[in-house]
Amino acid sequence: HMLLAGGKRFPLEKTTIVRSNSGHLLINGKLLKESSVVVDPGSVNLRLSIDNGHVEKPSRSWVVRGDVVITAKGSQLLVVNRIDLEKYVAGVVGSEISSEWHEEVLKVQAVAARTYVLHKKLSSEQLLYDVVASTQDQVYTGSKQVNGLVTNAVNSTRGQVITYEGRPIFAAYSSTAAGPTEDALNVWEKDLPYLKGVDCPFDEESPRYTWKTAIPFNSFEQSLRNEGLTLGAMATLAPYTYTRAGRVNEVRILHSQGELIVRGQDLRRILGYSKIRSTQFHIESIGREVVFIGKGAGHAVGLCQWGAKEMAELGYQYQLILQYYYPGTDLLPYKHVVMVPKPSP
Repeated sequence: HMLLAGGKRFPLEKTTIVRSNSGHLLINGKLLKESSVVVDPGSVNLRLSIDNGHVEKPSRSWVVRGDVVITAKGSQLLVVNRIDLEKYVAGVVGSEISSEWHEEVLKVQAVAARTYVLHKKLSSEQLLYDVVASTQDQVYTGSKQVNGLVTNAVNSTRGQVITYEGRPIFAAYSSTAAGPTEDALNVWEKDLPYLKGVDCPFDEESPRYTWKTAIPFNSFEQSLRNEGLTLGAMATLAPYTYTRAGRVNEVRILHSQGELIVRGQDLRRILGYSKIRSTQFHIESIGREVVFIGKGAGHAVGLCQWGAKEMAELGYQYQLILQYYYPGTDLLPYKHVVMVPKPSP
């Protein structure tokens, strides 16, 4: 059934198309006076597809359980899946790593995903949702990637949370560190005692351990200008400062109007996270293209997924793997976790 805010119900058709029309909902072409609607699929799975109408932004789809709240905001829709914590965690585990990996690494990912969303819940009380379903938070595809192995990993760690001083930690994780993990201070300017960086000699099997990217010189310049940075004709660029773990902290660009210093993390965002996979890179050549050669994938703070996979295969249990990547933390059952924000000093 589809439930309206006004208390009226009408049945869901097999295919229901929802659009936003200046703050009002248009459902299968019928304009409603309500701006928000709750879709209650009951006990069946609901296939949800979002078509942005952009060629460069392909449509995304989820198979979800639980209510879906759709709210019209101007010409856009806010779509929120309200779901039980453990079902959400299962939807993240199989989306973030392969559901065929070792059972101990599936448990590691389950505990990290559960902790991440609870930490986010503490810090996003003002929002209409807790997390987004992409790499901006953690990838969630509903029940599409959930199999028996994922379900077992979630059930066997049910309610377990990584804590520091009793609260859920900022459980950052990324694909491949390819070297020591990074201090959160260098990436997000967050000084957290459990995200200081550890050696990670375990992830050499990762397909993203090394990478190479060529970016056309003109589009490189244009991307920086689109960001509002002042840039004349670019002459040269090179890593300028490094983090303690050996990643590029800043890049120095010499151009016809002077010099420009850009943080390595910002360069990844500006040029595209899928192109500059990490800040562990050097510039091989500059000509018609700027050629980057690098190691690793992701911000490399906290847990390294490929490192955890290898540790699991070496026989480490999930509790020890979590303790390794998040030193000084405690694993607590949810009922003992403090779910109120830390008072400001």
